[in-house]
Amino acid sequence: MADVTFRELCLDATDPHALAAFWAGALHRTLETDEHAAELRGADGRPDGSLTWVDPVPEPRTGKTRVHLDLRLPEADPAPLVALGATVVREPGDGIHWWVLEDPEGNTFCAMPPAPPEWNAAVEVPTPFELVVDCTDPEALAGWWAARFGVEVGSREGKTERWLQGVPGFPFMFWVFAPVPEPKTVKNRLHWDLALTASDPSALVAAGATVLSEPGPDDEWWVLADPEGNEFCAFPPTV
Repeated sequence: MADVTFRELCLDATDPHALAAFWAGALHRTLETDEHAAELRGADGRPDGSLTWVDPVPEPRTGKTRVHLDLRLPEADPAPLVALGATVVREPGDGIHWWVLEDPEGNTFCAMPPAPPEWNAAVEVPTPFELVVDCTDPEALAGWWAARFGVEVGSREGKTERWLQGVPGFPFMFWVFAPVPEPKTVKNRLHWDLALTASDPSALVAAGATVLSEPGPDDEWWVLADPEGNEFCAFPPTV
């Protein structure tokens, strides 16, 4: 039995309304705002979990964060994203066939050219299809999360990255764990929210998660970190 199901992605921002406007334009989403945060919604007016909340934080982005999205482009040109405020960090070449970009607050993401026709994966607008987590031990971390969700780890001969498919509630094709040499040093700006299948996160803690904060008077969730320190929120089943 799974310990958790996936709910949504959340992005920290010093100017959540401006950053949410960029992502709403990039992904062709509608936008709902209040005094503080912003919520992205799909074409049907409902959140779809792929990138839902943009939340205010006081600190600016510093250092490399270890979680990013990969987008599939409808055409082999990131110009529409650049027009909205993205910056191209790296062009395709030297063995990569995608663009590396940053959003207006410096959060890195990758933009892939259209998929080959035989993949049957054409898109009409830029569409997230992978969530990527940098880690020093992809096999261990992918295995840890696979056990939490009750799914198998995917791998390919000769490759060190690992991935998950079929994660309950997950809106993307793949959850990828990619090898990097450096350990995590700063708080991730992009994190995931999960729904617990039990009333508390004790099963996650027993498996190796760390509780960073308990629910408070105005919060109904726990903030935890996985074995490599990636922050995530865990909500009780009824929330």
